Amino acid sequence: MHAHTTRTAHQRHQARPSAVTSDPWLWATVGGEAFPSGMPPATPRGKWQWFLPVRTLDAGWRLIEKAVHEGKLGPSAKVATLGNPFDGDPTRRPVIIFTEDCNDEEDIHRVLIALRDLGVNDALAYKTDEATRLGEYGGRVSTYTSPTGTTKLVRRTPRYATPA
Repeated sequence: MHAHTTRTAHQRHQARPSAVTSDPWLWATVGGEAFPSGMPPATPRGKWQWFLPVRTLDAGWRLIEKAVHEGKLGPSAKVATLGNPFDGDPTRRPVIIFTEDCNDEEDIHRVLIALRDLGVNDALAYKTDEATRLGEYGGRVSTYTSPTGTTKLVRRTPRYATPA
């Protein structure tokens, strides 16, 4: 049983998101450990969202997957495969890079800097897991954005936020 689990994990590690149609997401975790499904995080998490053209998805995912395994980003990341019923632009797929705590601006910025150091220069958006749980998608949902090629955090008030 253990050998089968290891082989499957190894195969998933080498899977190309542009070729996978049987699973909606591929995951990466620090140290390559199994994703602890069903275990709610102790802190409110959030995520950087990077939308890649399908033609560059595999290379972008390998870059993020390796950095997550090495502990350079957040605790985990996932990428939408071609088997994901993604409602957005059909020529793109999201790569999601999680942070431990959506209230820790210093760590959110650290992960942004690490992404830029990896060569991720596209505009990025940061969204809380709470927004996802509430079914909030699209424009004006992000807590932060970062313009193309910068490490600047632009704070936003998401449309779902309760007025102060």
